[in-house]
Amino acid sequence: MFLNPAITTAYKVLDGDSLSEAEALALTQLEGCDILDLISLANKVRDRFAPQLISCSIVNAKSGVCSQNCKFCSQSGFHQTGIETYSLLEPSELVKSAKTIYDQGVRTFGIVTSGFGYREVTPEFEKILACMDALRATFPDLKLCVSIGILSETTARLLAEHGAWRYNMNLQTNPERYRELIADTHSIEEKIQTIRYLQAFGVSICCGGIFGLGETWHDRVKMAMACRDLNVDGCPLNVLLPIAGTPLEHLPIMEPADVAKAFAIFRLINPHTMIKFAAGRETTMKDFQGLLMLSGINSIITGGYLTTRGRSIEEDQKLLNSLCAFTQHART
Repeated sequence: MFLNPAITTAYKVLDGDSLSEAEALALTQLEGCDILDLISLANKVRDRFAPQLISCSIVNAKSGVCSQNCKFCSQSGFHQTGIETYSLLEPSELVKSAKTIYDQGVRTFGIVTSGFGYREVTPEFEKILACMDALRATFPDLKLCVSIGILSETTARLLAEHGAWRYNMNLQTNPERYRELIADTHSIEEKIQTIRYLQAFGVSICCGGIFGLGETWHDRVKMAMACRDLNVDGCPLNVLLPIAGTPLEHLPIMEPADVAKAFAIFRLINPHTMIKFAAGRETTMKDFQGLLMLSGINSIITGGYLTTRGRSIEEDQKLLNSLCAFTQHART
């Protein structure tokens, strides 16, 4: 049996070449057993260019009542989703949360807040800096990730000075359709400018998005290529679990085969980037989680998400250990 010509062409990624948009779009047409061949190639690319398996954990440091109208988000003040809401946690509370994951061996910890962001140095922004200082003092080897929205050059610089290792700013979808598919209370240009400010100050960038919003395959390819063009360091990818009370509550959940294909294509477009499966891993993939880890992913969020529970760190560590053993055995 011969490989599909689109996959044969894509093997050039293993030699360090890049996929064109047309070549990536050809991969979106694959079906059936061809998807398994695509997954195999994506795993080979991951093994060659991004072999380390990484886990990280996040804390929802400020929940709900957000002023932005992102269609997918349970924390938007425009939607009635019934989630718990609270103001910014105290530094001592974040240190306690970080200790839980630190004691279980996780060394990357993300502070996430709801809201537009911080273009000015407000008292709340200063409190976030104090939280970062407390975490760095308590856990000197902990890598601090921050996701607090749109920034100015000044607030981006201050985050860098206070030890932000990585910043999360997701494109969410094809930038050309951001206003239509995601939100119109802020712009994709503001998000991209935030990324550029942070990169100028040496902060690494996590930038990905969500599959299953009602986007097309072309949109998925465009998002992957936009991440490549921005030269980001990591791509957290989510699969939409439609939440009651949001405008997207009636959308169907993606089929595992389509999720695997989307992740594999993302890996081929971004061969060197850390690709992280974030929300939707347990709820949409269920028994297919291992398959997704062989689709080019080399990172997961463990211990829960912002407003939904995940699997325990212990369970996820067992999964990662098994996958490491599997890929090591396959390599010999």
